Amino acid sequence: MSPYVFMIISISLFLGTSLTLFSNHWLMAWMGLEINTLAIIPMMTYPNHPRSTEAAIKYFLTQATASMLVMFAVIHNAWMTNQWTLLQMSDSTASVLMTLALAMKLGLAPFHFWVPEVTQGISLQSGMILLTWQKIAPTALLYQISPTLNMKVLITLAFLSTMLGGWGGLNQTHLRKILAYSSIAHMGWMAIIMMINPTLALLNLLIYIIATLTLFLMLNFASVTKIKSLANLWNKSAAMTTAILLTLLSLGGLPPLTGFMPKWLILQELVSSDNIIMATLMALSALLNLFFYMRIIYTSTLTMFPTINNSKIQWPYPQTKTINIIPTLTIISSLLLPLTPLLITLMY
Repeated sequence: MSPYVFMIISISLFLGTSLTLFSNHWLMAWMGLEINTLAIIPMMTYPNHPRSTEAAIKYFLTQATASMLVMFAVIHNAWMTNQWTLLQMSDSTASVLMTLALAMKLGLAPFHFWVPEVTQGISLQSGMILLTWQKIAPTALLYQISPTLNMKVLITLAFLSTMLGGWGGLNQTHLRKILAYSSIAHMGWMAIIMMINPTLALLNLLIYIIATLTLFLMLNFASVTKIKSLANLWNKSAAMTTAILLTLLSLGGLPPLTGFMPKWLILQELVSSDNIIMATLMALSALLNLFFYMRIIYTSTLTMFPTINNSKIQWPYPQTKTINIIPTLTIISSLLLPLTPLLITLMY
């Protein structure tokens, strides 16, 4: 891709998200979502391949449907309340429609079917943007309308997402599909707490984005897309193998790593709100995610390449891909649990 084209696309992505984040009017927020959608599609179709083209079309159709629902909810709310501002989503029907539309944009179950298929069909770099940056704008809108959300709808979406996100990833061998199902499950954790404590939902999103970004950068550095390819990663970089292990365990929410923090705080909030059954079910669903992360860890760190033939061992050629940011991101995504009291103080 031409550097100029890439620069224009990157600026458009940033502009679209910024427009949604800083707007107070529904029309401007909707425009930001549209700019975001249209900016990432050329990035998804590069390099040109039937699979990437198919993925881009699936993504466009899903996002266009969600945008239509967003606009319908906005117009219905304006018709009923005569208000176009984000904080005035007081009509219950409009609120439910908006929640479902944003759930479709985020890939929450039962609107999650596009996420694994689209992520699998595109490159690692595009998949990284799709599963991290593209979650920010819809989450910002959910955060702003959180006081008017319907708790029953949120609980249903969240529970289905965590269960189907964990269940769907169990039998996968492609890393991009596994990370897509991981994204669905993490969005479920974010949705369950959005009405009770929106700030905690943002903390969960931030930690998820950092951990997923770290993992995608390492997989891109090693040019790995399947689980079985990880068995030879120790020969390229033992440090990278260890970093992948830590990041995956953190994504799974295993203490004493950073990923345990949002899950622990969310479960604590649910129990405080007398949602003990939901807290139990969410904690059990986290085990499904942890299982398929453990499969990747087992392949990458506890198995050797299945041959003693030296010709199979790859020669460590000098790497041209930059890894400057990976060590910093690995530390942030795995070692921030001791800062939990500070974050709790800042949140409350």
